[in-house]
Amino acid sequence: MAGEQGASAYQADREALVEAVRALFTNGVMSSTGHGDVSHRIDEEHMLLTVPGRLRTLQADDLAVVALDGQVVEGEIDSLKAEIADLHSEIYRLREDIRVIIHTHSPSVLAFAMANRVLPCRYEAMRFGQPSEVPVVPWARRGTPAWISGIVAVLADHPSTHALILGNHGVLVFGADLAATVTLSTVLEEAAAGELGADRLGGAVAIPLGAGAPASGGSHGAKP
Repeated sequence: MAGEQGASAYQADREALVEAVRALFTNGVMSSTGHGDVSHRIDEEHMLLTVPGRLRTLQADDLAVVALDGQVVEGEIDSLKAEIADLHSEIYRLREDIRVIIHTHSPSVLAFAMANRVLPCRYEAMRFGQPSEVPVVPWARRGTPAWISGIVAVLADHPSTHALILGNHGVLVFGADLAATVTLSTVLEEAAAGELGADRLGGAVAIPLGAGAPASGGSHGAKP
């Protein structure tokens, strides 16, 4: 159990998560405030979760170990972060393939969130991690039953998606590991910026059907 192993048992995981967050800033994914939430499922029953709401100066000690039943095993979290832990736990229980969750207010993706507009897959690099449009979760007030249930319902309706746009709020990105999730977060920001730029030129053009599937193991975008 995490409580028996102690913080040192997860030191490498803590340091890897901090490096991933630094990569998000380096890649231009984070908003000016540096707000975000990141978790990493470190075993079948526990996750590491960022404690501060603003991540620019995140350190390894700024992470809590939280059980999927909500019990805080190491560190301390407030009631707002407990809601985040509940949401992430629901996502981990729903999708076994998800091991990392990144929430940001990624600037260009935020424009799609403000417009409650899906992000189409028309950027070639996006096809390697999110080969379909990113669906939108309608806004719901934090702390209400509709907040978590609405997110989980849309995720359940789109079992192959690796991202959700949160209406009027931001984006959730999911992955099998930290590197892949940082990469997809970066690619989605690039895709959103490209869509917004293309709108000024008459609109983005869809990738032609039959263009072929991504090569096995292919990837694009920056990695931590």
